[in-house]
Parts: sequence; structure tokens; C-alpha cells
Amino acid sequence: MELIKKEIHMNQMKGKIVTQMTLDEDFNVPDSKPDMSRIILSQGDVILETVKHAEEKVSVKGKLSFEVLYGTEEESGRLQNFMGAAAFDETVNYPGLQAGDHVQVKWDIEDMTVSMINSRKIRVNAIITLELRGETVYEQEAAVEVSGDPDIKSRTKELEAVQLKVQRKDTYRVKEEIEIPGTKPNIDHLLWRGLKLRSVECRPGDGRVELRGELVLFVIYAGEEDHIPMQWMEKSMPFSGEVEVPECSASMISATSVGLIHREIEAKPDYDGENRILEVDAALELDLKLYEEESIRILNDLYSPVKEVVPKFGMANFESLLVKNAAKCKIADKIDVPSSDKILQICHSSGAVKIDRISVAENGLQVEGALSVTILYMSPDDTEPMRSLTGAVPFSHMVEADNINEDCVYEMTPGIEQLNTVMMGNDQVEVRGIVSLDALVLSKVEEPMIISAQEQPLQEEKIEAMPGIVGYIVKKGDTLWDVAKKFYTTQEAVMKANNLPSTDLKPGQRILLVKKAEQL
Repeated sequence: MELIKKEIHMNQMKGKIVTQMTLDEDFNVPDSKPDMSRIILSQGDVILETVKHAEEKVSVKGKLSFEVLYGTEEESGRLQNFMGAAAFDETVNYPGLQAGDHVQVKWDIEDMTVSMINSRKIRVNAIITLELRGETVYEQEAAVEVSGDPDIKSRTKELEAVQLKVQRKDTYRVKEEIEIPGTKPNIDHLLWRGLKLRSVECRPGDGRVELRGELVLFVIYAGEEDHIPMQWMEKSMPFSGEVEVPECSASMISATSVGLIHREIEAKPDYDGENRILEVDAALELDLKLYEEESIRILNDLYSPVKEVVPKFGMANFESLLVKNAAKCKIADKIDVPSSDKILQICHSSGAVKIDRISVAENGLQVEGALSVTILYMSPDDTEPMRSLTGAVPFSHMVEADNINEDCVYEMTPGIEQLNTVMMGNDQVEVRGIVSLDALVLSKVEEPMIISAQEQPLQEEKIEAMPGIVGYIVKKGDTLWDVAKKFYTTQEAVMKANNLPSTDLKPGQRILLVKKAEQL
């Protein structure tokens, strides 16, 4: 008897580690900028520079990049901006993590507050959440068939496993030139550069990953003439393209996340030499994670009706695909405007999805969260013509996943498909949007497999003690394989003796068993 073995490629998630860090840092207004009278708007992004891991530790190094739009003391209604960055270097304990594992890091700015200390200094407070997911990939030797002895009966099992085939980072650049409308004045200098990702979709193809979505551009600028008030413009920039991934195939399953890691928005002259062109250069980072479903055949039992065969079992640990669900959640609610404010016109609105809790429910994942919204608007106050309003619209949505249980592992990637804000009188703003909840759910599977086997002589006393012919009543859960193995016969012999059309047995069924060892 010879066991034919094969190296089986397996992967297993090690769960996730969530940690928070607080940044608190002061920044001086650059000498080239005028004094500050009030903060109107702020935005921030986390840029991960390096992620290194060793035994049970992950080191994350990066920075919080921020931009501030503020009113000046020099002249009523005039705006200015400046940018800065706060560096961080965080070490996170990750029990069970090994040096050869894959680690994926996702970030979220839970809260960022920019406040004035005085006219020349601000304080930036931020709470950043880091979510780390470890995944181990290993080779397991397993027996797949037996040869060399016709009396050995073997049983194999086909397992549907999800294998991690691609995990790495790549970039995709979006470059575009946008001409400002003819009704707008020429650009003197930009005061605010906003660029947000929406409706992002990654689809595996043969040798590539197809990418599409849109970038929402919003800029505020000062006109060339002093008497011209500040101007703003919003523009949607659809994009589509592909990233070359040689090992990718169209049948793979994507759990890729896309983030905006770099943006440059500059004004440049048109053919007439007038500053009427906005040049946009954006870099998107793709955290590629591609799985493939594979059928794995393993030898999970064997015996002989004429000798003792003692198999040694090991466990195959892997994941199988339960569901890939791109759910959509519609949101509609109203945000109250403070009584001291009055909105003349909404200039722009932006949002971010905040997930508070994800829990496993019956046949799905219950997601609780909120759509955080920032609204920039014009007020009737000439000294403060532009103001901002923030609010949150809570949502609750069930992402369907039949047969899910607490042992399953999942990844949830939220995003914004649509966002619209409309004035409802002077005291309320209606918010309507669609939040995407892209979920990948994997079920953990543990399956016994044979890794070796020993042959021993048949114990004559044991065989002689067993009757040669036995009448047997099938019990619930019995299989023909188990019955034949127990009574030292074969499935074929039982089927022939009882004229069975198939290997299926029913509880209560009466069958006749003839011990094969007795016949030899």
C-alpha cells in the first residue's frame, strides 16, 4: 500500500485587531499667510507610509494630512487656507501573528477637530482607528489516493475552498484638465481643493483588474480682480481603466479596497494665457486582495475487509465562500440648522460613512452606522459670507448572508454611491444618499484528512467472534461506507447481496451483510 500525497495550498484568516490612536498637535499659521479670525472648513486624510510586521507585532508609520479654510482679520469676507501634516508611528500587538503572514491595514478618522488657539496658531485633535487583518498562507501535505493494494478501500472528499491568490498594493492615476465655465472669472489662486471618491467598483478580469468610479471635485478660488467675490465650482469626474495583474482571472473574487492617497489640483493658463484650467492629478491606491474558489480532493478514510489499516488523521483548516454581497442602503433624513444661522445657498456637501457596529444576525450581517455630512453654504452675513454645517444621519441595514454564524469571518467595505442636500426652508436641510456596503463572508471549515497509514494483521479472534451473516437495520445517519467498514465487507458486496440500486440508505431499511473476511 502506498499513499500518494500532494501539497495543498491553504489560507486562514487570523481575525482582526482594532486599535485607536489620538493625535494632538499645534501648528503655526505660516508667515506668508494673514491672521486668522475664524475656521470655516477643515478636511483630513491618513497616508500610510510603511507597514511592517514581525512576530506578534505590527508597526504602522504614516501621517495625518489636513487642510484648513479660514476667514482673515485683514478684510471682511476674505478667505485663506493652509495645509499641514502630523506624523505618527504606532506599534500594535497582534497575538498569533507570524513573520510570513499577510497583514492588511485599514484606517478611519473617527473624529478630527481643528480649533483656534490664537490668530497665528491652531490645534489639531484627531482620533484615528486602525483595523488590522492577518492572514496566514501555508502548504499542508495530505494523502489524495492510495495505490498498490486492491483490497484497500478508500474514500475521498471534494472540498470547495477559497484560496488567497493575490495580495499586494498597486496604484492607478487619474489625470484630467477641466475648464471653468465661461460665466466664471479667471482664477487668481485656489483657496480650497476638495476631491472625493464615489461609486468605486473593482472587477477581476483575465490578467487585469478593471476599475471604475468617479471623483467629485470641489474648489473655491479667488478671482483676479479684487472686487470679484470668491468663486466655487463642483465637477464630477467619471473614470475607468485597468491595472495589470498577470495572475488575475475573471473568475476570481475581489475584496479590494481603493483609497485616494495623493491629489494635486492646480490652476494653469489656457490657450489664451488666462488662468481658466484646473489640472487634476490623483493617485488611487488599490489594496488588492483576490480570492479564487478551488476544488480540493483529499483522502478522508480508508480500510480493508481482510486486514487492519490504521490511518493517522490531521485537520485541514481553510475558508469557503459563503457570500459576496454588494448591498445598497438608501438614506433620507433632515438636519436642523442652528437658529443663529440662515442658509442663502448650499455651495457643496461631502460625506463619510461611519460604521458603529456590525453584528451577526439570522441570515445576515446587521450594520449600524451613520452618514456624516458636511455642508458648505452662503450666509447673509457679509462679514462671514461662507459657513459650514455638520451633521450625521444614522442608518441600519441588513446585509443578507444565508447560513452565517458566529464562526464566520467577514470583510465590510463601506462607500458612498450618491449624496444630495436640499434646503427645506431656513431651519432644515434634507439629506438623501445611497451607502454601499460591500461584504465578503467566508465560513471556517475544519475537515479531517489522512496524512499516513499503517497496516497490521487482522485479529483472528475479533473476526471469529463476529457472525458471518448479519441482518442489519439502518439507523439515522448511517452511510453504506460506514456499515461496510464496520462489518468488514465492501460497498459493492452489500449492494450486490441486497440488490441496492445506489449507495443511498434510509433509516429503518433492512439489509443483509456478509462478512468478506469470512469468505477468504
